[in-house]
Amino acid sequence: MLAISHLSISQSTTNLKVSESTEYKDKVKSIDVIAIRTSKSGETGIVRNAKRDLLFDIFDNKLNKTFTKVVESSKKESYVGDLFYNNQIKLFTVYAQKKDERILYCHTLDLSSKAYTRTLIFKATVEKKQSLFGSRKNHNTSFSLSPNGKYFAIATDNVRKNKNAYTIRVFDAETEKLIYKKAYQENEKRTFKHNDLYIDNNSNVYSLGKLFLNGKSNKKFNGDANYQFVLNKITKDENTELVIDLKDEHIQSLSISQTNNQLHLLGFYSELNVGRIKGGCDFVIDTNNFSIKTNKAQALPKQVYKDLYGYRTAKRKNKKKKELRNFDIDYVLTDSKGGTFLIAEEFYITQTYVQTGNAGGYYQTIYHYDDVLILKFSPSGDLTWGRSIFKRANSPSYNAFIKNDQLHVILNSGKNLAEKKDGRTKVSKGWLESSSLYDFEYSKNGDVSYNKIQDNRRNTFYLPGLGTYEMDKFIMMSEGRKKKTFMILE
Repeated sequence: MLAISHLSISQSTTNLKVSESTEYKDKVKSIDVIAIRTSKSGETGIVRNAKRDLLFDIFDNKLNKTFTKVVESSKKESYVGDLFYNNQIKLFTVYAQKKDERILYCHTLDLSSKAYTRTLIFKATVEKKQSLFGSRKNHNTSFSLSPNGKYFAIATDNVRKNKNAYTIRVFDAETEKLIYKKAYQENEKRTFKHNDLYIDNNSNVYSLGKLFLNGKSNKKFNGDANYQFVLNKITKDENTELVIDLKDEHIQSLSISQTNNQLHLLGFYSELNVGRIKGGCDFVIDTNNFSIKTNKAQALPKQVYKDLYGYRTAKRKNKKKKELRNFDIDYVLTDSKGGTFLIAEEFYITQTYVQTGNAGGYYQTIYHYDDVLILKFSPSGDLTWGRSIFKRANSPSYNAFIKNDQLHVILNSGKNLAEKKDGRTKVSKGWLESSSLYDFEYSKNGDVSYNKIQDNRRNTFYLPGLGTYEMDKFIMMSEGRKKKTFMILE
């Protein structure tokens, strides 16, 4: 411990205005937040999961509770996605009453009228107790709202015993009436794994995912990719496929972003294998001709390595272009100029053997939510800068939003951040150390300031991962199971 000497960083006050709501009590205990949204007039709606209920709450612009409804749910009913438009939270759940039948319900909470309704969206048959949306570990549950708010699309898996098949359904957003239903990627041998979904103002749907060459494994024996990324354009009349390729590089992951009326596919690529990251890539799609207009792939900036490994090691790792791994995309954010931020967190699982004496022991599973990678792309797809956060945690611990074109990363860490002699700033909490809530503020050119919001000791502990940014305000809940407050950053 003495060998790892460090200098204390002086903390500045966050530039965000900080306030807290009055405390309120819940009749039903729950901290499992499913959705939290704020309307243009300032009402905030929150939906939570309880043991046997769904909890719907509405708060006024001062975050005083004005409405609550407890809706009984079944163990066979599970949350799969949500949308927010016209001051309404639309929460989707799947009910699996029978082995081969799935029912999709929509729970609507109107923040203005304080009305709650539940409607049946569709029924579907499945095989072998299959989930309608695949597993949440391997599939992104797919709901997308058009920019003009007129349509929403739902992508589902419909894998059969002898055929892989997937379906897009497009609905009128106001009436929830089905406009069209279209199957795509029907194949007896090749499997498609959906990654992301986008629907435009003309009800054209774009489904992005992996089309596997053989089986369902991401890698071949030599580490090469066993899949191609494919963008599917689905309309009422036809389906069209576009293969997304970087030739000699492996695409690790992609997400859809719409900026300046252009469709971008943003993600990570590798030269080694599909599980690693050498840099960021951006494909601009010509939606009229359905072709790749431009594609750019650029290596990680040196600053990323410096933040993670310190200035001594960063020079060597940058020269060799050392590849990162285990990063999953969490946020794709866009500023007012059309610049896009790609934010990912390192996630992996380990197991340790815990001895319990002569009787033996057991294996303990440890979840790691560690370093954060931040890449900023220009509207034309150039990688303008990159940063990272040297972080250690065992649970989801951060959130991110853009305010006044500056990126804010909100997280809990040890009471005082420490700068090591190699230039790194480590975000972690010691075993006996108290914690603090921080705002990492990034300027337009990537400079960072570490701003403390509060010491958590003798103060309410807030959970940034359960927060939301709407109407220029970031709202997060406290960790209390029954007595709760909100913190507002604006």
